[in-house]
Order: sequence, then C-alpha cells, then structure tokens
Amino acid sequence: MRKKNGVAGYLFFLPGFLFFAVFILYPLIRNLIYSFYDFRLSDLNHLEFIGFGNYVNVFTDPVFWISLKNIVIYGLISVPGQMIIGFFVAYALHRNGFGTKTFRVLYFLPVITSWVVASLIFKFVFTDQGYLNYFIMDKLHLTDTTISWLSDPNKALLVVGFLGIWKGIGWVMVIYMAALQGVPVDQYEAASLDGCNTWNKIRYITLPAIRSTTFFIQMMLIIGAFNVFTSIYLITDGGPLHQTEVMLTRMYQKAFTEYDLGYASALSYVFAIIIAILTFIQFRLNKED
Repeated sequence: MRKKNGVAGYLFFLPGFLFFAVFILYPLIRNLIYSFYDFRLSDLNHLEFIGFGNYVNVFTDPVFWISLKNIVIYGLISVPGQMIIGFFVAYALHRNGFGTKTFRVLYFLPVITSWVVASLIFKFVFTDQGYLNYFIMDKLHLTDTTISWLSDPNKALLVVGFLGIWKGIGWVMVIYMAALQGVPVDQYEAASLDGCNTWNKIRYITLPAIRSTTFFIQMMLIIGAFNVFTSIYLITDGGPLHQTEVMLTRMYQKAFTEYDLGYASALSYVFAIIIAILTFIQFRLNKED
C-alpha cells in the first residue's frame, strides 16, 4: 500500500515537473550554453564557441553601462515614490469610512490597466505636440518654447518613472492595507492617551509593526524596476541614441533587431546575477535589522 501511494505521488508530481523542465529549466540551460557561442538568428547554422567573449562584449559595451545607470535612476524615482505615496494612501483608507471603498477602487484601477495602454497615454500627453505642452504654453502661458519631455533623456526617465509610480501605487496600497489590519488598535488608543500626534503614531507604532511588509514591498519593487521594458520600449524606444535604454530593451534589441542571440543570452545572465546579488544584500540587511 505504501509503495502504491509513493507511485501515485510521483504521478501527481510528474506533470508539473515536466512543464517546469520543458518550459523553464531547458530554456535556461540552453540560454546558458548560447551565451558562450557566437550564435545569430541571421545564420542559425553558424555556432562558434567563443568562451567568455560575449560576457566581455557585454561589459565593454558602453550601452550596457548606460542601461544599468538608467535602471538605477528609474528605481530611485519609482520605488520610493510608490512606497511613500502607497503607504500614506493605505493609511488614510485602511479603515472603513465614507467614500473609502470608492477611493480604493480609483487608486487600484491603474494596476489593472494595461502597460501598453498606459504607456501610449503617457506618450500622447508628454510628446512635443501633446496635451501637457498645450496646457503649459496655450493655457497657462508659462513658456513660448516647446518642452521636449521625451527627447531629453533626463526628462524622459522622469516621465517613465512617474508612469511607474502611477501604475504601482494601488498595488502598494493593497499590501500595506492588509498589513495595517494587523496593527493592534489598543496601541493607538494608548498613544492617544499619552498625547501622541498622528506622525508619532506612524513613526513609533505603525512603521515598526509593518517592517517585514515594507521589506517585501521594497524587494518586489526593486526587482520590478529592473524588469521595466514596455514603458521604455513604447515611449522612447531607448532613444535618443540609446540614452534611455534599460537592460531588457537592450536585450530585446540585440536578440531581435541585431539578431545576436549570444550577446543577448550573456546579458540575460548578467542581468539575473545582478538581481540575485541585490536580493541577497536586501535579505542580509533585513536580517541585521
């Protein structure tokens, strides 16, 4: 009977393992192998072993360092913005009151909005002939010259960062709201009796009580910042002159525009290693705290 139960367990396990092996494990191994070869989509029959050549090309490619810098800038804009605004929205709406359910829905709507739709809307608003320039020039009369929001790399990264904040506030709000439900109400009541104001309650009661949630949100948002692709691809396409490239757009360009799969494979593993190192550092810092 025990043997039959063991066989049945393996049979239940087999479909999931086969799916994982075929669609995740095999592509990962194959991708690692390709990273050591000169392999191009334009000539599938040509497969030349070049060792760490692709990795050398990645680290000597100026666009790689530009893309890494842009990811850091995007993360510094979007991650704190989402966390700070999302927390205060959650704090304001976590208790049921008049209109709170409506505002929860309104703040969460951007989360379920398609990245494609949101990116195209932001592109329409911030383009040179877009609504924002029209409003600033023709309605407010603040300037007579067109502001190039998307042609200037620094402004373009700000636009994409604002999009990331707008899209992510609702998700952060929901996670924080769930955590705030676990903070004992009697602690707030005791603090009120001691004369604590709202800020001191947040600082000394709320934030310490939801520290693990804050760590989880921070980790997920940093990983999400490194995975930014759709907004950059649709709003700036990495331009002008690769100045707004990020790692995923660079990977996509190398694989499907220049057909250099070897370089793209090497870049994907460099990308994965960077995320793994950041995650490890975050866990260590959180453990020390």
